[in-house]
Amino acid sequence: MTVRTPPARAGTREWIALTVLGVPAVLVMMNMSVLYLALPTLSADLAPDAAAQLWIMDIYGFMVAGFLITMGGLGDRYGHRRLLLAGAAVFTAGSIMAAWAGDTGVLIAARAIQGVGAAALAPSSLAVIRRLFADPGQRRFAITVWMLAFMAGGALGPLVGGTLLHFFSWGSVFLVAVPAMVVLVAAAPYLLPEHRASDARRIDAAGVVLSFLTPLSVVYGVKRFAADGFTATAAASLAAGVVLGVVFVRRQHRAAAPLFDLSLFRVPAFAVSVGGMVLVGIVLFGTSLQTSQYLQMVLGYSPLTAGLWQLPTAVSGTVVALWVSGLAARVRPALLMSAGAVLALAGPVLLTQVDREPWFLVGGSVMLFAGLTPFMALGTGLVLGAAPPERAGAASAISETGAELGGALGIALLGSLAAAVYGRRLGDTLPAGLPPGVPGHGDTLAETLHHAATLPQPLGGALAESARDAFTHGIHVHALVLAPLLVLLAAVTPLARRSLDGGQGSAAVTR
Repeated sequence: MTVRTPPARAGTREWIALTVLGVPAVLVMMNMSVLYLALPTLSADLAPDAAAQLWIMDIYGFMVAGFLITMGGLGDRYGHRRLLLAGAAVFTAGSIMAAWAGDTGVLIAARAIQGVGAAALAPSSLAVIRRLFADPGQRRFAITVWMLAFMAGGALGPLVGGTLLHFFSWGSVFLVAVPAMVVLVAAAPYLLPEHRASDARRIDAAGVVLSFLTPLSVVYGVKRFAADGFTATAAASLAAGVVLGVVFVRRQHRAAAPLFDLSLFRVPAFAVSVGGMVLVGIVLFGTSLQTSQYLQMVLGYSPLTAGLWQLPTAVSGTVVALWVSGLAARVRPALLMSAGAVLALAGPVLLTQVDREPWFLVGGSVMLFAGLTPFMALGTGLVLGAAPPERAGAASAISETGAELGGALGIALLGSLAAAVYGRRLGDTLPAGLPPGVPGHGDTLAETLHHAATLPQPLGGALAESARDAFTHGIHVHALVLAPLLVLLAAVTPLARRSLDGGQGSAAVTR
């Protein structure tokens, strides 16, 4: 009888290394959450239109989603530590560029550079964690801690960003990443192991281009559809995205060394976890964008006060993540994930009751975040466990692509929906007596409030109230859209129950 040797357990050095890996996780999330708070101040300074605002917000997410798979493959082939250091350098350069951006175009370009750097950080970090923690229990806890670093970034972002915006200009929110990245670059060579696959092959350059252009074309078409209706531009962009996606999938099926390893999706745990990550990203990122703007521009809170009101959401996610990490050894992961999605349904219910007080808004956000945390805390571990070690970078890249693509889609799709609902509602409720041309200022709430401040009273106050009411109506519509997404998530998860509940590595596929 063969006696299996238990995997080696991690020691002090490995846990210190995990702390270092938490730095990019905090910064990647903080880079998104601080911008939610900075958007009103930034909009007043650079005066972007509605489409430019959405690009400022989601070009980062789309660059991350578009290059994650490429970066995962590069890490598997040429070394994850090396890629981690390169990503930190690129992210730092983009942050400095964004801090001193003088116009909307430069800021969008800087955010895109940040996204490329961030795309190298996440899959490399997860692949290194897979190498550091061989023991399944320790690995599950390490991944949970790493996910908590993301949540910490979400919690610290509003607080740090609110404090910086209180004393400095909006550009300061980007500079907070610079010293942390310097620490990462200095410590990584001494603490993190280097590893790359033995069968390193050339990167599929055409696949890289297709993986980037596919989501970008689809989302651009959705934005144009939301802004202008069903135009030739919107239809052509959507059609191009579909065609590019089909070409990409067919190319990956035929490739000897595919950029996107489609065989991993034969494992139900992998497929359900990645699909769930997309839905979770859509819900959480799309809601966070609306929440931050509502607290500042509808309720009139300062950035720091708005950040404090968002703190309970992050705290609830942290508590639930630690709780489910311990429960996962005794309770089926599928049950925890599905039950969480059901709990999250209380979020949209509360959001439909949002008025001029923060309680329903914050309560709805807390329920959403707490309910979806089990999927975030357990899903990443299931994805890594479903893939063989030599494809850890590719698997983690696909997992992070799902989350980041979902986040970018949440901002683009739900943001576009909110802009469309806001514009139509405001057009129906504009106060009488406005001078010609005023309806054009209803593209964004920030633009309308700025214009209202230039009008004589009581006309300016009436316009501002109409705009705030229109935005509130958009929150209610937003909640109605979230509900079916959560129902879908709760219903699909049990379909892969056996694979989700089984040994995480037992379902791995081979090529």
